[in-house]
Amino acid sequence: MGAVTPPKQDRSRATRQRLLASAVACLAEHGWAGSTVSVVAEHAGVSRGAAQHHFPTREDLFTGAVEHVAEGRSAALRALPVQGRAEVVAALVDLYTGPLFRAALQLWVAASNEAQLRPRVTELEARVGRETHRIAVELLGADETRPGVRETVQGLLDMARGLGLANLLTDDTARREKVVAQWAALLDDALG
Repeated sequence: MGAVTPPKQDRSRATRQRLLASAVACLAEHGWAGSTVSVVAEHAGVSRGAAQHHFPTREDLFTGAVEHVAEGRSAALRALPVQGRAEVVAALVDLYTGPLFRAALQLWVAASNEAQLRPRVTELEARVGRETHRIAVELLGADETRPGVRETVQGLLDMARGLGLANLLTDDTARREKVVAQWAALLDDALG
């Protein structure tokens, strides 16, 4: 008895998922200039035509990929069990030190030079930033009605982004762990 082939819709969904994952991987590894639709299609093991069926333009593919992975990371953050602030700070910093941040950064750099990409990336980053902030507030148990709390949480996210930048060229793990511990202590004082 032969294997049962999945319905066409399931195969299409699987192809789309492979393309999204490959787009993030290629962007993180090769940057914007080295990540074409053809390169991503080859990495995903699909034809260029299949890639263009799912994503008609290069911009569609890469903004869709970063958005898809960012949504997955947001879901993972929301699913974290209630923990101490040190664990929450570490989880938030991890968002900015992995391949998603590297891919997003490549997309930001490209958007700074390509007018057709800029509005899409700006809108995407604003949406992802708001969602990440909202999740951080929940995980930290922060009361944003108190003066300075919103800015404190945003400062944490900005600091995490800076740690992600520092990690691009060298492994910054040892220093980062100390900074994360200090920020967790500062947050305990600031948030009560």
